[in-house]
Parts: sequence; C-alpha cells; structure tokens
Amino acid sequence: MKNKTLFGFHAVTARLRHEAQSVEEIYVDSSRADRRMQDLLQVARAAGVRIIQADDQRLNNMVGTRRHQGVVAMAAPLSLARNLDELLDAIEGPPLLLVLDGITDPHNLGACLRVADGAGAHAVIAPKDRSVGLNATAAKVASGAADTVPYITVTNLARTMREMKERDIWLTGTTDDSEKSLYEADFKGGVALVMGSEGEGMRRLTRETCDTLVSIPMFGAVESLNVSVASGICLYEARRQRL
Repeated sequence: MKNKTLFGFHAVTARLRHEAQSVEEIYVDSSRADRRMQDLLQVARAAGVRIIQADDQRLNNMVGTRRHQGVVAMAAPLSLARNLDELLDAIEGPPLLLVLDGITDPHNLGACLRVADGAGAHAVIAPKDRSVGLNATAAKVASGAADTVPYITVTNLARTMREMKERDIWLTGTTDDSEKSLYEADFKGGVALVMGSEGEGMRRLTRETCDTLVSIPMFGAVESLNVSVASGICLYEARRQRL
C-alpha cells in the first residue's frame, strides 16, 4: 500500500504519538531550530524514526504547498473502516455519523474531521464525486483526526443514506430554511447529521432522503456558518444529549 504524506506539526506529532511505528521517515527544515521543532525531533528520536534534513524548496516540492511548517512525514496508511457495513458492524451503541454533501475545500474537510474526532463521531461519509479527497492539506488541518476518524467515500450517497435507514439510523439534514430548530431534535439514537456545501447546501436528492430537517438558530447579522462550525454545533448537541 502506498505511503501517504503528512505535513505540519499537528498532523506529524499526532501520528508519532499514536502510531509511531507507521512513520517511516521525517523530513525537517534544516534552518529551523526553535523549541517547537526540537520538541518534535525529540518525539521522533524516542520513537526511532529516521530524520532527514531538507531545505525549504524540497519540502515545498514534496507537498505542493509552502504551508508545511518545515516538517513532512512519510507514513503508512492506518487501518480504518473502509466501507459502511464494516464500520457499522464494529460500532457498539447508537452510531453518530457526519455526512458531507458537496464539500470541495480540503480545509473544510480537515476541520470537519477534527470536530468529528472531538465529538466522538464514528465516521465522516461523503460522495466520491463533487467532494474533496483526503489529501495532505486536509490531513494537516485535521491535526491528527484523519488517522482516527474513518473518511468513507461512496459512489451513490442517496443509496448509502437509504442503507443507513435500514440500519435504524435517523437522517437529520441541516438547512437554513427549516422551521424546526436543532435543539428540538432527538439525537439519542443512531443518527447521521447531513451537511451541505456552504454555497448550494444539500443536493435535492440528498435533502429528500433525509428523515427530518433542522436549522441552527442564528441570532446575529450573519445568515449562515462555515460547514465545519455548523458540524461542530450539531455533533456536540448530539453528544450532549447522549451524556
């Protein structure tokens, strides 16, 4: 299986601390000697990971961006659930899932993975088309959550949502025009929270396949929230109800 590229202090340090044996080598900016870099190097040496000095241009070429913070790691992919059935068969208790329809920005995906991890969601599910892949930028923004939260892409999202219903998972879509508030919904059972893109929202068929629609109450001047912020609000409300 092909190695994946991780970059940025959060993503690389999280992998070193949780699955150090999967990290084959780390490339670091030879010009950086600050405390943050020293801390990372200490963790890497303690784990016995090979450290390679590199210049900024080489790191840029490896990841295709200058936002690597001077650290790039080559690591084996972790073994997470690869499909819906495998995921649901392994869950004990009511599932908590996040469904993303039409999210194309890797920064938004990374932030959604991060908040999904924080709220204890079992997976993030998205269609293969019109959705961003789990690339190095998304993994960096996720700050390690890309290694802990399964990101499952499906060929037909509406069909997958119907399969969730057959598993007694309640599909709750989020939309600005619903009269039902998020805080009126019951999230104690199996639930999948469905989020659409910031510009267009959920696609028509995705919306129609949901069991219910809710809105996040807005009390200020802005009309909508970033999808990762909205995901966090919804996931943590579901988690609050389950406590």
